[in-house]
Amino acid sequence: MARRIVFNGEQLVNVEEYTPTETLNPNQVRVAGICSLMSTGTENIVLNRLFDPGTHWDQWVKYPFYPGYSYLGEVTELGADVTRLSLGQRVVLRAGHATEQIVDADRCLPVPEAVDNQHAVWFALAKIAYTGAHAAAHTLGDKVLVVGGGPIGQLSARWALAAGAKVGLVDRAAARLSIAQQAGPLHLFTGLLDEVADDIQTAFGAKPSIVIDTTGVASVFQQALALCGNHGKVVLLGDTGSPENQHLTSDVLGRGIHIIGTHDSHHPDKAPTQLLWELIADGRINLRNMNTHQFSIDQAEEAYQLANRDRENTLGIIFHYR
Repeated sequence: MARRIVFNGEQLVNVEEYTPTETLNPNQVRVAGICSLMSTGTENIVLNRLFDPGTHWDQWVKYPFYPGYSYLGEVTELGADVTRLSLGQRVVLRAGHATEQIVDADRCLPVPEAVDNQHAVWFALAKIAYTGAHAAAHTLGDKVLVVGGGPIGQLSARWALAAGAKVGLVDRAAARLSIAQQAGPLHLFTGLLDEVADDIQTAFGAKPSIVIDTTGVASVFQQALALCGNHGKVVLLGDTGSPENQHLTSDVLGRGIHIIGTHDSHHPDKAPTQLLWELIADGRINLRNMNTHQFSIDQAEEAYQLANRDRENTLGIIFHYR
């Protein structure tokens, strides 16, 4: 029997057994799980129903809900028409936390030998951060402030560094900033955004030209608008559950601030993931110490309790299937 994590209701985490189909369609593969990465932001919004009625979250989240979308496994069976993949090959794919997957082969992206499991499993969250980087279009010398040192914020800072930008990261959790420090030459600011606004301007010598909000906290939007430089860009990458609480300020018209919304769905996975592999392999993106906690699938309830109780000291929470 295979096993998978399921949310059966608000704050109800279970691991259920299920029987995958025995026969593959010609274009399908069977993938045995190695590990998967919890998306702590998305999955805990879903688990705790931290969203308002009528939002896209409200339309999307129905129980039972099967969480997870950053999965690494090994191909153990090929459909009759599959030629692009081979038995024993490591692949990543968008799939929930489970010991086994049966999916169309086209959904699987091969992992190069140079990229280890602990880094490869970040592909989906790295792609989300890539959409923010693409929207920001930051380049050499741009002053980029990333708000939020969670998984998406950490990766956003790394994409910006790889592009040659001058990068700052703000978070109230010292542990997250300590991990970010290993990514490269960052300006790090401990505290809430409005508390460290003066320090940010001092470090950059001006207001940042690009502010990337990865927090999903509605009130941060107004603070980001105030801190962004004239004619700069505020990129909304964190997906709040309360969009009605995000309010425009006079900065938008008075100082010509560009507001750019971006989402995981705006780009296919393949190109960002291949670029991630290249930048990891040549050292331009460093994911060292990003995985803070490791659990077996049978410890799912404990893992989500930890993510809810101690968000400031958690980053990469990995489920293992072997």
